[in-house]
Amino acid sequence: MTSVGLLTVEIYVPGITSLKEKRGVVKPLLARLRKDFNVSVAEVEDQDQLGHSVIAVAAVSPSADYVHGLLERIAESIAAWRLDAELVDYQIELL
Repeated sequence: MTSVGLLTVEIYVPGITSLKEKRGVVKPLLARLRKDFNVSVAEVEDQDQLGHSVIAVAAVSPSADYVHGLLERIAESIAAWRLDAELVDYQIELL
């Protein structure tokens, strides 16, 4: 049976004074996630709010354990990467 996993990540982007600056932080993060993990990603909430963003990451696999582990590794990677953003919280759902 196919498993679909959804990781919702809340990030804080300090010191942002414009949406253009925020995009300069969020867009490279989305591109890196796509490249490094081959997953679907999008900014799904708070696009117009300075300093805060919610990103969704989706993955599909025949194994629920694999999907859950992959999404956990992604959240850990975001927290470990030296970004101009901080991981505030994350949630994993298996659909």
